[in-house]
Amino acid sequence: MTTIHDNLQTVRARIAAACAGAQRAVNDVTLLAVSKTFGPEAVREAHAAGQLAFGENYIQEAVEKMALLEDLPLEWHCIGPIQSNKTRLVAQHFDWAHTVDRLKIAQRLSDQRPEDKPPLSVCIQVNVDGGTTKSGVAPDEVAALAREVAQLPRLRLRGLMTIPEPAPDFDAQYQVHARATALFRQLQAQGLPLDTLSMGMSADLEAAIAAGSTMVRVGTAIFGGRPRR
Repeated sequence: MTTIHDNLQTVRARIAAACAGAQRAVNDVTLLAVSKTFGPEAVREAHAAGQLAFGENYIQEAVEKMALLEDLPLEWHCIGPIQSNKTRLVAQHFDWAHTVDRLKIAQRLSDQRPEDKPPLSVCIQVNVDGGTTKSGVAPDEVAALAREVAQLPRLRLRGLMTIPEPAPDFDAQYQVHARATALFRQLQAQGLPLDTLSMGMSADLEAAIAAGSTMVRVGTAIFGGRPRR
């Protein structure tokens, strides 16, 4: 067994314990392995340990990695910023885009999504805690953008994604994540077909799951410290 295999087992155990503590079914939470800056061999090791969904921040690097792994049945999630000049690569190669934060990007993704592929699953990135260094839509602007994105023919609006500033303890982490969950439920109550709340990473997945996350994005706890890009 590899270190990645052992790390995945540890992370899955953390998710299971967090779900039990929140009285949620473990199948309610998807693990997204964040493989940015790690080579295809690391992804192959994770796949051999049963991992199918992978998140990438750097779009060009990810596309090159995908080409070397096309023999594997993997699901690829873009979790990094999407510039206008990279929308075609995302639309053509990824299964999910978590970081939609303006209508222009969503429109380009829809227009450029190949007809022979299913609609691209997308999440709207919300700057839930007002962090000055974070991307994302302000909470009071999310509903309007979500309604626009939901109308685009080659996209499937799935939910919200957050990357809050680091918080010092479980309670503080939980409070921030709970604000995102409240917004998520508010949008559902307005009739938007949302099923995914992408929040929580290596350091705060327990608090995120307690607050209602349905997808945690874990990199360091699986792959170790990141090599310099």
